[in-house]
Amino acid sequence: MSFIPVYILILFFMIGIDYTAGIVIEKASGDRRKIFLVASIVSNAGILMTFKYFDFFIGNFNALSAIFHLPARFPLLRLILPIGLSFHTFQAMSYTIEVYRGKQIAERHLGIFALYVLFFPQLVAGPIERPGHLLRQFRDRHDFNWADLSAGMRLMLLGFFKKLVIADRLAFYVDDVYKNADRVSSGYILIGMIFFSFQIYCDFSGYSDIAVGAARVMGFDLVVNFRRPYFSRNIREFWSRWHISLTSWFRDYVYIPLGGSRTGSARKYLNVGIVFLLSGLWHGAGWNFAVWGAIHALLMMGYLFYQDLRGEDRRREPSRLGHAVGMLATFCLVTVTWVFFRASGIGEAWNILSYAFGRKRGVIYDQLLTRSTILLGFVFFGLLMLFERVVSPKLEELGGRFWPDIVFGLIALTSILLFGVFGNSSFIYFQF
Repeated sequence: MSFIPVYILILFFMIGIDYTAGIVIEKASGDRRKIFLVASIVSNAGILMTFKYFDFFIGNFNALSAIFHLPARFPLLRLILPIGLSFHTFQAMSYTIEVYRGKQIAERHLGIFALYVLFFPQLVAGPIERPGHLLRQFRDRHDFNWADLSAGMRLMLLGFFKKLVIADRLAFYVDDVYKNADRVSSGYILIGMIFFSFQIYCDFSGYSDIAVGAARVMGFDLVVNFRRPYFSRNIREFWSRWHISLTSWFRDYVYIPLGGSRTGSARKYLNVGIVFLLSGLWHGAGWNFAVWGAIHALLMMGYLFYQDLRGEDRRREPSRLGHAVGMLATFCLVTVTWVFFRASGIGEAWNILSYAFGRKRGVIYDQLLTRSTILLGFVFFGLLMLFERVVSPKLEELGGRFWPDIVFGLIALTSILLFGVFGNSSFIYFQF
């Protein structure tokens, strides 16, 4: 509403549709229940398609018409995408699907249902909540609790550290590399690719930490959205740790209804491909996002095929060296795929990759600043990984004791004030 006030009507429309649909689905029987569910899903998906994908599909159709010299041309709507539309659309759809499945009682209190859709900590960038987890919490009494306050503030400070100290600082270097890829050497482009892996993790997981922490301060429990994904040993484990709420959404509402892995190997691989292609397009209306999803689909299919070949041997735990090699390989593969995510299009992504792996020489226009940025980037991210792997679990075990949290808070605040980048940078996932 801050820049387009009328967009609040989109949320009001979705709330009205899904609130009504939940009640009529619960009361209906037979095929009518499915009709009401489909009507609700079409309404929600229709809004998302109109604002996010209409111009993409029409633009590609017009381009094809021009190639084949067809007279058909359609005008573009050129609508500004409402912030976080994909997130609250998926959250609203999960409610009606769960009511249809009989796993959720239809909410009769319009205010409580509206709060489920509009809950401010996670409205614009998740995590994507399910009604069975969040909706019931709005009926509970939430008294002041020191443990919730300290844990929530700790998460929020960690999130601000990730965003202001690491993500926004690395953004300067990453943006320079992508703008000047033809001027810098292959080594610096590779570092830029690595830094974007750091940036997008700290940006998105930082937002999730702030959202979960803000809700925790008030006594609400939101789902964990990240579990140290760059410690993953394979691509399947990565997707069980990265953007968990979206991955589980596609698993429960797309992959399993399509048959999952129950209908044979060929169908399993097809279902995986569909899920990752949809996931890619969910992130953005562009062919670069489709390619990003397709690459991850191929990586996941390859890993599942490898697992099928191993059979019983896959139950054996790999050695520590195997763990390390798996983590490094997974990180490298994910880093390469992030190029398609960050680039403005397939052409730019191809240029970045060809420059990165083509032994290209370039001119560094501010070498001193670049080297200090590189050093700070690796140091800060290394400290963050150490904190998440070692220190954070220890603080959780202490259960909100006063002095450890005070010490952590002072260190975090001091680091943010000294090294934070304060400007108008928004969160990357606001655009989705």
